[in-house]
Amino acid sequence: MNAAPTGSIRPGFAELEPVVARYRDIRGSLITILQKTQEIYGWISEDAIDFIASGTGIPPARIYGVATFYTQFRLKPAGKYMLMLCKGTACHVNSSDEIRAVISSYLGIADGETSPDGLFTLNTVSCLGCCSLAPVMMIQNPDGEETFGSLTRERVQSILGDIIEKERGGAAQ
Repeated sequence: MNAAPTGSIRPGFAELEPVVARYRDIRGSLITILQKTQEIYGWISEDAIDFIASGTGIPPARIYGVATFYTQFRLKPAGKYMLMLCKGTACHVNSSDEIRAVISSYLGIADGETSPDGLFTLNTVSCLGCCSLAPVMMIQNPDGEETFGSLTRERVQSILGDIIEKERGGAAQ
Protein backbone atom coordinates (compact mmCIF):
# COMPACT_ATOMS: atom_id res chain seq x y z
CA MET A 1 0.00 0.00 0.00
CA ASN A 2 1.10 3.53 -0.59
CA ALA A 3 1.22 5.79 2.40
CA ALA A 4 -0.99 8.72 1.59
CA PRO A 5 -1.54 11.37 4.22
CA THR A 6 -5.15 11.71 5.23
CA GLY A 7 -4.87 15.39 6.12
CA SER A 8 -7.73 16.65 8.21
CA ILE A 9 -10.25 14.06 9.28
CA ARG A 10 -13.44 14.19 7.23
CA PRO A 11 -16.58 14.51 9.31
CA GLY A 12 -17.97 11.14 10.27
CA PHE A 13 -14.67 9.29 9.95
CA ALA A 14 -12.94 10.12 13.22
CA GLU A 15 -13.27 6.49 14.34
CA LEU A 16 -11.92 5.17 11.03
CA GLU A 17 -8.87 7.46 10.88
CA PRO A 18 -6.80 5.48 13.42
CA VAL A 19 -7.61 2.25 11.59
CA VAL A 20 -6.44 3.64 8.26
CA ALA A 21 -3.37 5.17 9.91
CA ARG A 22 -2.47 1.86 11.58
CA TYR A 23 -2.86 -0.36 8.50
CA ARG A 24 -2.10 1.89 5.51
CA ASP A 25 1.53 0.77 5.24
CA ILE A 26 0.88 -2.91 5.89
CA ARG A 27 0.75 -4.84 2.64
CA GLY A 28 -2.38 -6.99 2.29
CA SER A 29 -4.33 -5.23 5.03
CA LEU A 30 -7.26 -3.98 2.93
CA ILE A 31 -9.58 -6.74 4.14
CA THR A 32 -8.70 -5.88 7.74
CA ILE A 33 -9.46 -2.22 7.09
CA LEU A 34 -12.80 -3.12 5.51
CA GLN A 35 -13.67 -5.46 8.39
CA LYS A 36 -12.92 -2.76 10.93
CA THR A 37 -14.87 -0.21 8.89
CA GLN A 38 -17.89 -2.49 8.97
CA GLU A 39 -17.43 -3.10 12.71
CA ILE A 40 -17.50 0.65 13.32
CA TYR A 41 -20.35 1.67 11.01
CA GLY A 42 -22.25 -1.58 10.44
CA TRP A 43 -21.66 -1.34 6.68
CA ILE A 44 -19.25 0.14 4.12
CA SER A 45 -20.48 3.31 2.44
CA GLU A 46 -19.13 4.94 -0.73
CA ASP A 47 -17.82 7.76 1.46
CA ALA A 48 -15.96 5.23 3.61
CA ILE A 49 -14.44 3.67 0.49
CA ASP A 50 -13.30 7.13 -0.66
CA PHE A 51 -11.87 7.84 2.80
CA ILE A 52 -9.95 4.55 2.81
CA ALA A 53 -8.69 5.27 -0.70
CA SER A 54 -7.46 8.73 0.23
CA GLY A 55 -5.72 7.35 3.32
CA THR A 56 -4.09 4.32 1.73
CA GLY A 57 -3.54 5.29 -1.89
CA ILE A 58 -5.53 2.25 -3.03
CA PRO A 59 -7.85 3.15 -5.91
CA PRO A 60 -11.54 3.21 -4.92
CA ALA A 61 -12.36 0.74 -7.71
CA ARG A 62 -10.00 -1.83 -6.19
CA ILE A 63 -11.48 -1.32 -2.72
CA TYR A 64 -14.98 -1.67 -4.13
CA GLY A 65 -13.91 -4.81 -5.99
CA VAL A 66 -12.67 -6.42 -2.79
CA ALA A 67 -15.75 -5.31 -0.83
CA THR A 68 -18.11 -6.79 -3.42
CA PHE A 69 -16.13 -10.02 -3.85
CA TYR A 70 -16.43 -11.13 -0.23
CA THR A 71 -19.94 -11.83 1.07
CA GLN A 72 -18.97 -10.74 4.59
CA PHE A 73 -19.09 -7.10 3.53
CA ARG A 74 -22.29 -5.05 3.34
CA LEU A 75 -22.53 -2.04 1.04
CA LYS A 76 -25.95 -1.10 2.38
CA PRO A 77 -27.01 -0.55 5.98
CA ALA A 78 -28.27 -3.70 7.66
CA GLY A 79 -31.29 -3.90 9.90
CA LYS A 80 -31.04 -3.99 13.67
CA TYR A 81 -32.09 -7.65 13.47
CA MET A 82 -30.15 -9.80 11.01
CA LEU A 83 -32.28 -12.81 10.08
CA MET A 84 -30.11 -15.65 8.81
CA LEU A 85 -32.24 -18.43 7.37
CA CYS A 86 -30.52 -21.74 6.72
CA LYS A 87 -30.86 -23.18 3.23
CA GLY A 88 -28.73 -26.28 3.86
CA THR A 89 -29.93 -29.71 2.81
CA ALA A 90 -31.78 -30.58 6.04
CA CYS A 91 -33.49 -27.18 6.15
CA HIS A 92 -34.32 -27.29 2.45
CA VAL A 93 -35.91 -30.73 2.79
CA ASN A 94 -37.89 -29.40 5.78
CA SER A 95 -39.38 -26.46 3.87
CA SER A 96 -36.97 -23.57 4.45
CA ASP A 97 -38.19 -22.11 1.13
CA GLU A 98 -41.68 -21.86 2.60
CA ILE A 99 -40.26 -20.21 5.73
CA ARG A 100 -38.38 -17.70 3.53
CA ALA A 101 -41.62 -16.93 1.71
CA VAL A 102 -43.40 -16.35 5.04
CA ILE A 103 -40.63 -14.00 6.24
CA SER A 104 -40.59 -12.15 2.92
CA SER A 105 -44.35 -11.74 2.91
CA TYR A 106 -44.58 -10.75 6.57
CA LEU A 107 -41.80 -8.15 6.38
CA GLY A 108 -42.17 -7.13 2.73
CA ILE A 109 -38.52 -7.88 1.89
CA ALA A 110 -36.64 -10.37 -0.26
CA ASP A 111 -33.39 -12.15 0.52
CA GLY A 112 -30.61 -9.60 1.01
CA GLU A 113 -33.01 -6.71 1.62
CA THR A 114 -33.65 -4.56 4.68
CA SER A 115 -37.13 -3.62 5.83
CA PRO A 116 -38.11 0.04 5.26
CA ASP A 117 -38.20 0.64 9.03
CA GLY A 118 -34.58 -0.54 9.30
CA LEU A 119 -35.44 -3.31 11.76
CA PHE A 120 -34.80 -6.45 9.72
CA THR A 121 -32.38 -7.71 7.09
CA LEU A 122 -33.01 -11.16 5.61
CA ASN A 123 -30.12 -13.32 4.46
CA THR A 124 -30.19 -16.96 3.49
CA VAL A 125 -27.04 -18.82 4.52
CA SER A 126 -25.58 -22.15 3.44
CA CYS A 127 -25.68 -23.82 6.85
CA LEU A 128 -26.11 -22.89 10.50
CA GLY A 129 -25.00 -26.30 11.77
CA CYS A 130 -28.30 -27.05 13.53
CA CYS A 131 -29.58 -29.75 11.19
CA SER A 132 -31.56 -31.56 13.88
CA LEU A 133 -33.63 -28.36 14.34
CA ALA A 134 -34.43 -27.90 10.64
CA PRO A 135 -35.74 -25.58 9.39
CA VAL A 136 -33.75 -23.09 11.43
CA MET A 137 -32.89 -19.39 11.51
CA MET A 138 -30.56 -17.32 13.63
CA ILE A 139 -31.36 -13.76 14.58
CA GLN A 140 -28.45 -11.46 15.42
CA ASN A 141 -28.99 -8.10 17.09
CA PRO A 142 -26.89 -5.70 19.16
CA ASP A 143 -27.60 -7.79 22.28
CA GLY A 144 -26.38 -11.08 20.79
CA GLU A 145 -27.89 -13.87 18.77
CA GLU A 146 -30.60 -16.46 19.17
CA THR A 147 -31.31 -19.58 17.16
CA PHE A 148 -34.86 -20.73 16.40
CA GLY A 149 -35.53 -24.24 15.14
CA SER A 150 -38.43 -26.42 14.04
CA LEU A 151 -39.88 -23.37 12.34
CA THR A 152 -43.44 -23.24 11.08
CA ARG A 153 -45.37 -20.44 9.41
CA GLU A 154 -47.09 -19.62 12.71
CA ARG A 155 -43.88 -19.74 14.76
CA VAL A 156 -42.03 -17.41 12.38
CA GLN A 157 -44.89 -14.91 12.42
CA SER A 158 -44.97 -15.07 16.23
CA ILE A 159 -41.19 -14.55 16.54
CA LEU A 160 -41.20 -11.59 14.16
CA GLY A 161 -44.39 -10.16 15.69
CA ASP A 162 -42.86 -10.29 19.18
CA ILE A 163 -39.78 -8.40 17.96
CA ILE A 164 -41.88 -5.78 16.20
CA GLU A 165 -44.07 -5.34 19.26
CA LYS A 166 -41.02 -4.97 21.51
CA GLU A 167 -39.39 -2.43 19.16
CA ARG A 168 -42.45 -0.35 18.45
CA GLY A 169 -44.05 -0.68 21.86
CA GLY A 170 -47.39 -1.51 20.24
CA ALA A 171 -49.26 -4.26 18.50
CA ALA A 172 -47.50 -6.53 16.04
CA GLN A 173 -48.53 -6.72 12.38
